[in-house]
Amino acid sequence: MPIVVKSPTIIEAAGNKPKIIEEYFGRVNSKTETLSIAKMTSPQGWVEPGQRPEFDEYTIVLKGTLQVKTVKETIDVEAGSAILTKKGEWIQYSTPYEGSVEYVAVCLPAFSPDTVNRDE
Repeated sequence: MPIVVKSPTIIEAAGNKPKIIEEYFGRVNSKTETLSIAKMTSPQGWVEPGQRPEFDEYTIVLKGTLQVKTVKETIDVEAGSAILTKKGEWIQYSTPYEGSVEYVAVCLPAFSPDTVNRDE
């Protein structure tokens, strides 16, 4: 039977500034554990703690530039581009440039605060 999502659930985000996470599919909104799909809106200057997640994350940037740091490099992902970060890899997301950033994140398996493994 199909699952129809009439509206997303707003989830509290980690980081130094308020970021909006609109979860359409995932552990909270649809009780889906196999994957999660969320639209993110992060303000200029937002940065979250580094993390070593237990899921792959596919990210499509819709507006602005998302900065993704790994152990080896810093990557600017501009609107219209996408990035795949693999589970177990240390990453840190931020929006250091002018203006907010909008992007869609798909996590496989679904995002969970227990499996994101944020830096302390």
